[in-house]
Amino acid sequence: MSSFDNREKDFENKFKHDQELQFKVTARRNRLFGEWAGGQMGLSGEALTAYAKDVVMSDFEKPGDEDVLEKVQGDMKAAGTDLTNERLRKQMDELMGEAKKQVMAE
Repeated sequence: MSSFDNREKDFENKFKHDQELQFKVTARRNRLFGEWAGGQMGLSGEALTAYAKDVVMSDFEKPGDEDVLEKVQGDMKAAGTDLTNERLRKQMDELMGEAKKQVMAE
């Protein structure tokens, strides 16, 4: 195998690793966001855990964060805990940093 082939394979492996890492971080952020939002709505125990899982699953509906934001905002509004879109986005951004720290520590 030539050095070019080795280099290409290394880039492919790094790309794959980076994509897997980003997926894990985003899923962790969504779980943390679901736990936070569920807590804001007064959920606890198994209901909170189930809600956090629902938030994680909602991210597979369409690309980006909009599906997660729409779900949480709709659920919070239905529960009478209506926070602004800006507040929810800020919380998601803060939790992304926390999620990255947690995943990198594993």
